[in-house]
Amino acid sequence: SKIKPGRVAYAVWCDDEGQVIDDGTIFHLNEGEYRVCSQERHMSWFQAAAIGMDVSIVDETEDICGLAVQGPTSFSILKNMGLDGVENLKPFGLMALDFQGTELMISRTGFTGDLGYELWISPNVALQLWDALFGAGKFHGITAIGTEALELARIEAGFIAAYIDFLPANVTVRSGRSRSPLELGLAWLVDFKKPNFNGRRALVEEKKRGSTWRFVKLDIEGNKEAHHSYIYANKKGGKSIGFITSAAWSPVCKQNIALGTVRTPYGKVGDKLYVEIYYQLE
Repeated sequence: SKIKPGRVAYAVWCDDEGQVIDDGTIFHLNEGEYRVCSQERHMSWFQAAAIGMDVSIVDETEDICGLAVQGPTSFSILKNMGLDGVENLKPFGLMALDFQGTELMISRTGFTGDLGYELWISPNVALQLWDALFGAGKFHGITAIGTEALELARIEAGFIAAYIDFLPANVTVRSGRSRSPLELGLAWLVDFKKPNFNGRRALVEEKKRGSTWRFVKLDIEGNKEAHHSYIYANKKGGKSIGFITSAAWSPVCKQNIALGTVRTPYGKVGDKLYVEIYYQLE
């Protein structure tokens, strides 16, 4: 495996047509022991993919609690808790420590694009871990955040989310609604040197002929968020070339930003596109 023990890797998995089912992180815990953390449950898909292989698959969803500590002071908070060794964690590193007699797994990962860590522990002591984090972070202004704040950080970082920026291939009904890794800006995750993986033949063909769609990140004029807006190649409008999938006003960038998908050949870096935004009449 390219993922060494004590390391985490971001990955996508596809169906036989090379369309993305989901993305997530793969944790190499010990030699030959891995854990997959994804947005959706895919137990039946993993079991079907494992047929004929010497592997056992266990659903640990209810057995592990995950807490994310994200932001520029996240390291200081963990050190204040007495979690020695965290300073040695590199991005996508993984380590196990003791917390009140229970194994605490810490990974330098997150969904915000900032310095951050994810803590994995038994639900039995999750509340104690929560209290310890807030105690250690009191003087750093630690606070709990909700979905909207996390969504804003995700969009600023340019991270994709299932059911928002793409539909998983195993739930789409109409043809053309799913996307390949190449169409989601994730071509760097596809190792074409690998002789066998789900969707390889379809992705090789797509690479040769070119993709139908392109994932784009946009800076948009004005301060009205462009939720669900259509994208056009010129000011006159006409037939749309794509649509916005995620949008937000970024207080960090002081900019109206969005993620979207457009038909090729549009959407190259530096291209000027037009977004149709409806302003509510006052």
